[in-house]
Amino acid sequence: MTQVAIGQLIDFAYIVAAVLFILSLKWLSSPATARHGVIAGEIGAALAVTATLFNPALVQYKWIAVALIVGAAIGIPLGLVRMTAVPQRTALSHAFGALSATMIGIAEYYVHAPHVTKFSMVEIALEVIIGSLTFTGSVIAAGKLQEILPQRPITYRGQNIVSLSVLGSAIVLAIVLTIHPEYMHLFPVMVGIALLFGVLLVTPIGGADMPTVISLLNSYAGLSAALLGFVLNSKVLVVAGALDGSSGFILSVIMCKAMNRSFTNVMFGAFGQVQAGAKAVAEERTVRSANAEEAAAILSATSKVAIVPGYGMAVAQAQHKVRELYEILTKKGIDVRFGIHPVAGRMPGHMNVLLAEADIPYDRLFDMDDMNSDLPQVDVALIIGANDVTNPAARSDQSSPIYGMPIIDVDKAQTVMVIKRGMSPGFAGIDNPLYYEDKTLMLFGDAKAFVGEIVRELADSHRG
Repeated sequence: MTQVAIGQLIDFAYIVAAVLFILSLKWLSSPATARHGVIAGEIGAALAVTATLFNPALVQYKWIAVALIVGAAIGIPLGLVRMTAVPQRTALSHAFGALSATMIGIAEYYVHAPHVTKFSMVEIALEVIIGSLTFTGSVIAAGKLQEILPQRPITYRGQNIVSLSVLGSAIVLAIVLTIHPEYMHLFPVMVGIALLFGVLLVTPIGGADMPTVISLLNSYAGLSAALLGFVLNSKVLVVAGALDGSSGFILSVIMCKAMNRSFTNVMFGAFGQVQAGAKAVAEERTVRSANAEEAAAILSATSKVAIVPGYGMAVAQAQHKVRELYEILTKKGIDVRFGIHPVAGRMPGHMNVLLAEADIPYDRLFDMDDMNSDLPQVDVALIIGANDVTNPAARSDQSSPIYGMPIIDVDKAQTVMVIKRGMSPGFAGIDNPLYYEDKTLMLFGDAKAFVGEIVRELADSHRG
């Protein structure tokens, strides 16, 4: 087969891969077709990689084989993590992708310098800066999600000025290198400054904003890949990176809209500081609590139940016990629905993934707007580890940092039950007045254990 024919086959494979990437994103937008989306994306990626390996320009496969073996050795254990660790694993995936793009960009510069063209230098500089800050930012995000680093924002006076000055310095060096690409000693300085900016960018962001940060870092990683495609003249990499970058950006916009906040507030607002006096307020006010037997009796007497999961459910790995609760209530003829807030958990769709893992039917999962329209007719709203996304202060307290954020209106149900370990505030560091209302019962304990006790009580009463 001639090289022309091989080139045509490779181009055709790239076109098919690009189409599969587009279909993958479309199918991933719905839980019912998400599996098809994953498979399409995997086939597209495999096709693009295979086609690249047949490129006549490749003359040695030794280092490619070594990289495949090392990558597989790292990737397989990362893919076998528990569901609760998926957010930090996703952040590490962004970090590795951005690091690879950065290293290739660095290699391209040193291969062609000092004779690199100005246009190519712009591409390389942008790709390396975005890839570098995405790498370190993703590592910091993974550290926060894994609780190796403090989840609360780490701030200091004049922080935003310092951070933006650091980014500005990297951009100035990029401009200088574009004009004088022969100033090779400035290139590693630019890379180092970009790496530092990634740390400064994510360190002041709290756990409450991690869903938006994860999707935004995904966007940055995609953008760096697209720029790398221009550097390498790889059309499929440009398309794949652009799809990844744009979809991540759109998802970030959706996340910000769900919190009624701007990008600048998320990235530079240091949201998530524990409010002074929040703990004292929680100690002064009284709450009504109940045990598993009492909670089971209340649930048995209902006809409609809304379950609102949050990160507490993920931490306790309670999703399978929640499925058991769903099944036993359904067998009793009780209508059970799940209300999913867009930013519940540590990454976009976190609750959907956990509930899908537990085989809870997709048609029982309702988004925030649909759930809110139904809540006035709900007998019991059962909150499992969700704090800020159910806080009515977002509607009524103009002094609250989350004022204006859309929430799931669980307080409109006839009765509210909250499974929670204690009275500590959520990621936003804000006390929740819902816990002190007369209609609210606090069910203190580990979510998995407490739901399991409720299931046992319901099963015993059913047999009795």
